[in-house]
Parts: sequence; structure tokens; C-alpha cells
Amino acid sequence: MIHFSKGTHCQVRCEGSRLVGTMCGLLPLIALAATQPDTHQLMGFAADHANAQIALETKFDQSLNRADLPVFLKRLSAKPHHVGSSYGLENAKYAESLFKSFGWDAHIERFNVLFATPKVRLLEMPGYKAKLAEPALAQDSTSTAPGGLPPYNCYSCDGDVTGKLVYVNYGMPKDYETLEALGISVKGKIVIARYGGGWRGIKPKVAAEHGAIGCLIYSDPKDDGYYQGEVYPFGPYLNPNGVQRGSVADMPVYPGDPTTPGVGSVKGVKRIAIKDVQTITKIPCQPISYGDALPLLRTLRGPVAPDDWRGALPITYHVGAGDTDVHLKLKFNWDFVEARDVVAQIKGSELPDEWVIRGNHYDGWVMGAEDPLSGAVSLLEEAKGIGAMLKTGWRPRRTMIYCLWDGEEPGLLGSTEWCETHQDELTKKAVVYLNTDSNGRGFLGISGSHSLEKFINEVERSVIDPETQVTLANRALDQKIVSASPAERKKLRVNRDMEIGALGAGSDFSGFLQHLGISSLDMGFGGENPGGVYHSTYDSYNWYTHYGDPGFHYGVALAKMSGHTMMRFANADILPFEFVRLSETIDKFAQELPKLVDAMREETAEQNQLVKDGTLKATFDPTKSRVLPKIKPDVPSIDFALMQTALRRLKKVSAEYEEASKDGVPSVELDHAMMATERALLGSGLPRRPWYRHMIYAPGFYTGYGVKTIPSVREAIEQRNWSEVNSEIPKVAATLDRLSDAIEKAQAVLVK
Repeated sequence: MIHFSKGTHCQVRCEGSRLVGTMCGLLPLIALAATQPDTHQLMGFAADHANAQIALETKFDQSLNRADLPVFLKRLSAKPHHVGSSYGLENAKYAESLFKSFGWDAHIERFNVLFATPKVRLLEMPGYKAKLAEPALAQDSTSTAPGGLPPYNCYSCDGDVTGKLVYVNYGMPKDYETLEALGISVKGKIVIARYGGGWRGIKPKVAAEHGAIGCLIYSDPKDDGYYQGEVYPFGPYLNPNGVQRGSVADMPVYPGDPTTPGVGSVKGVKRIAIKDVQTITKIPCQPISYGDALPLLRTLRGPVAPDDWRGALPITYHVGAGDTDVHLKLKFNWDFVEARDVVAQIKGSELPDEWVIRGNHYDGWVMGAEDPLSGAVSLLEEAKGIGAMLKTGWRPRRTMIYCLWDGEEPGLLGSTEWCETHQDELTKKAVVYLNTDSNGRGFLGISGSHSLEKFINEVERSVIDPETQVTLANRALDQKIVSASPAERKKLRVNRDMEIGALGAGSDFSGFLQHLGISSLDMGFGGENPGGVYHSTYDSYNWYTHYGDPGFHYGVALAKMSGHTMMRFANADILPFEFVRLSETIDKFAQELPKLVDAMREETAEQNQLVKDGTLKATFDPTKSRVLPKIKPDVPSIDFALMQTALRRLKKVSAEYEEASKDGVPSVELDHAMMATERALLGSGLPRRPWYRHMIYAPGFYTGYGVKTIPSVREAIEQRNWSEVNSEIPKVAATLDRLSDAIEKAQAVLVK
């Protein structure tokens, strides 16, 4: 933690012309700050520079114009703009021109990526043919726009299959354990799963592993529809014809262009043949509306579904199978299309080779007003505000790079290919990456690198919530206190900093954090804007301005929050990383692992004994074809000593750095030492998915978006792969020692 005391001189800032070049444009702002008591402290800033920074942020906030956001949004969401589309190119050029008009140096960077679009979509059974379409609504003008992609799952394989139908709840691994207990097999069947419970791409993956030949996914109205409230266009929720599109690529293996894992998808690159791509599904997969799902689900027989499997359709939910054959036929165009990233920068006045990077994608499945343009328009307004600061004579110390990514929806295509193309330069120069995506009303959610937790809490206290008029930090804390246990409430009232979440997958931070080891944050508002149109054609300007963020108050709040974050990183005397919380958080993750092993051992021993004794027979009803659990191998003892020793050292060096940082002196060498700390957490790659190199954060192999912390050990435990557990523990311990080494090196540079 770097808090310079009042009057401390910053060596880098005070070297003659560089001081003048950086500060002369801030003289009016410094004068404003000087009228207030000189008590401001910001992480990474000397006291006098902290005052100037706060004055800069005040001026930036005043430059933001809420009326700009609906103008940007209406223009960008006027037509379908998926990756490779003609309107996607128009949007890229529009954004490029906006950046230039704001005073940024901007260009469009292009990649050739594999993108599958539907050629044949057929779902039928005797007496019924699914619509697989979303009709236009008179109340929503863009729902009639031509050129939109119909409902489909990108990177499903081609297929023509016929079979009986089985309902698998959310289609997660645990659901198949329930099916086994019910005596239901999906082998040779088509499964129907409801959206939710985990990322959509896991559903066909797990179904194929259990022998299914096809997969259907629908949104049940209990989760997203009339059970929640009025449906669109008369309310915000999903109507009977709405369908959630989405990618089903196996992104927990690797994101980006499926034919170029690990390298940029540029001209002349060596590609994997499409038939050999790992991330395309093994069985055909199609999303459908709950209107199309109802006739199919009505045909099911077999056991009645467990209570927590039942949705809100007017039927008795059976697991299946029924007597009716279902026919699913899918065929796709497997084309290479152009992904266009819009990249804008302001070169740093003192440290041009240190990059502070910001991103939000701009491609949508159809109109994409909420996802992703509600975040993209905040980024544009933020860039406009920073451009206004340039006109006062101010320039950031470090280079600021703002990106609008293309192709995020199919599989993080634009950001991943940019990271892979520039990976050597990014490894040397990237300081931090800040990501946003969709935005709405409510509470600020933040996840990311825990070395940034203290810093981002401080930024959160600098922005006022537009609804409650308290700081974003206080509103988020109050909301958490309301839902906390009494013990947690006491802790929260003493320590008013919020814990940030760990990052799994699902947006454009993956290439930066999990492949290149660049410290990253992801943030956005939500919790009070209802769902209901996610990835459907009804995610439109009309929906968003009625239900998402009417008035765009939270769009401006996001611009303020991310703008302050970016400018503080760009201007800081010393980069505001902090390692005590990082070490404590990793220690918390590590403590969960032996507890997980102990719980599995106890559960296994208890269940095996009951099976051996015959006690479990009475708990299963043979009239419903339920079967007894199988005897599982005993859980062995696992030695976590190497990891625990490395953690004790990490906590010790983190505390020592914290103490030394109070008198630190800025330098370029120190900046690079700080940047190296996140890189130290990279390994050679996770088992069976080497693209993911971060040893602390990764998307779960069977959760997709959901994070697995210390993933190589945790997932080996969950899969009962005990030899892999024992081989991965030393690798994690070595990673923690590398982090300790990096922190010690930063401390040595700090105090020399």
C-alpha cells in the first residue's frame, strides 16, 4: 500500500521539464484543490499529487453528459451487428470516428476468425414442428430489422439425429447423478435442459459424455418469464417466443478463434482443421423458447421430476423418456469472417511504455442494447471525458489504451486474438486491464486480481450512487450487511472494505489475466434491472430505455467509476498494488482444499458403509426404478504441507512489503517489478487445457463462467484424481514461491 505522507517529494515527478510537462495543464485544478484542506490520501500518490488527482476527477465528472449515452446507444443498436456483419463494420467506423473526435489516436485492427452461422435448423416430432423464431413486435421497431441471426447455438456441430427425449433439469454434472439414482439413462437420447445452473456450453458437453445424441436448451418461465412478472413488451421479462442465443464452444479449454489456440488469427497463421477443433460440441445443440419447449415436455413420461427440477409451465414435469421420437437437424456455414477491434490510445507523457488498458465489447447477437452496448456507451462517454481533460493541457503519465472488442459473444474472439497477437509486447508493457460488459441499475459488482482489492475499494468511495446519494462503496456495503449473518454483519461494520470476487470466464478479461498474467478488474452495475431479453432479438433500445437503465444514470456512474480507476492508474506515482489482502485471499482459497478432501472422505465412508449394511435400500423406491449408489473408492490422505509452507512465506513477505512501502520512492524499475507480481502466478498451463496458465484463477472445466480457485488442485480433488492432486500441489507451492520472490524484488527496488 502506497500512501505518501504530506510533503513527501516524488523523485520521478520532480525532475525538471517532466514535472512541468505533466503538471502545467493541471494548474487550475491544483488551485481548486488548494482551496480545500490538504488531507487527501490516495494509494500510490504523494499528497500534493493526490489533491491534483482528485481535482482532475472532479473536473472529469463535470464533463460527462448523460444525454450522450442514449444517442450512442440508439445509433449502435439500430441494426443487427454480430461479428463479421456489415453493420458491425459501420459501428466500428463510427466508434473510431468518435474516439478521434475526442482527441484519441484510434484505428481498427482486423482478424480473420471462424464463425459458424445456421444454414438448416429443424426440430420436430409427430404433430408438431418448432417455430425456432422470434416474431416482430409492434411496440419495438427494431424487432423487424432484417439481417439478424436466428436463434441458434454457435459452435454446435452439424447433426441429424432422432431419439426419445429426456429432461435433465439444468444439465449440470450433479443432475446426471440424480438421473442415475432415478435409473434414467440418456444414452442414445436427446436431452432437454433449461437455462441456468451454469454456463450453456457445459450442457451439451456433459450430455455427450453421458451418451446423449442431441441437446435442446430452453428458458423456463420460472427462471426467466411470466413467473417473474409481465413479459415483454408489456413488462421486462422473456415472452413465450423469446430465445437465448449463445455460444456453446468449450471455452474452459480455450477461448478465441477455435482454429488458432495460443496465436493471433492473422494472415498466414497455421490453423487447426475444423474437424480437429476441440472446442466444437460433440453433439448438435439448439436453443428454443419455452413456447416451443412446452409441447415437447408434455410428451414425457417416467418419474415425476424432483421438486427443485420443476419449472412454471402448466404441466407435471416428468423426467422421461416418452414414447415420441424427436428429430433435430442442424447444419452450419463454417466461414472465416473479419473481427474488427477498435483500439484508441493517448500516449503517456512520462511512461509511454507502460500501458493502462480498458475494454468492452460492442458485437451483439442481434441488437445487443443491454449486452454489450450499455457498457460500450459508458466507455465512449468516459473516453469523451478524458478527451476533455486533454484540452485543458493535461496528459496521463502512462499510456491509456481503450478498446472496443468484436466477436466476444461467440467466444471472446476479438480480445483473445489481440492478446495473442501482441502477447510479447503486452507482457512487457501492460500494467492493468479494466473490463466492463453489460450495465444496468443497482449495485456495483467488482471482481478481479486481489492485489487490487484495496485500491478499487478506495476508488469506489469516490463516486456517488445516483439513486441513494451515498458512495457506491456505502451502498454496496449496506446491501451486503442486510443479507449477512449477524457475525458477518459485525465484521463488515468493523472493516468497511468490500471483498471483490475472483474472475472465472465469460468476458474479455480472460486473455489478459488467465493467459498473460496481467492484473485485471471487471465491473458493472446490476441487481435492480430485471432480466428477460438476454441474447434475444428483444434486447433492444426500446427494452433498455424502459427497463434497463431509464435515464442512463448508472451509465454515467459506470463512466465515473471506470474513469477514476483508469486515470489513477495512469497518473499514480507508484502503482497501487497491495499484497497483504492478496496473500490472505489465496490463503483462504488454500484452506478450503483440505476441508473439501475431509468432507469427501466423510461422505464417502458414510455412504459406503450404508450401502454395505443395506441401510440405503429403504430410502429408494423400486417402483420408480431407482438404483442403489455404487461403492466409491476411499478418499486418501493428502499432504498440503508444501503449499502451507509457501503460504506462510507469502504472508510474511507481503507484510514486509506493506511496511517498506510507506517510504517508497517511485521508479520505472519499481513499476516493472510490481507488474511482474501477477505474471509470477502463471504456470505452464492447467491439465488438459494449457491455454489457461493462471494458477489461482480459472473458469471451471464443468462450470464455464464460474471460477475455480487454485484450479489444478481443486478440480483434481473434485474429480477424485488423487495422483494429479499430489502432482499439482508442488506446482502451486512453486507458484506461490515465485510470487514471494517477485514481491521481495519489488521491495528491494522500493527501498534502494
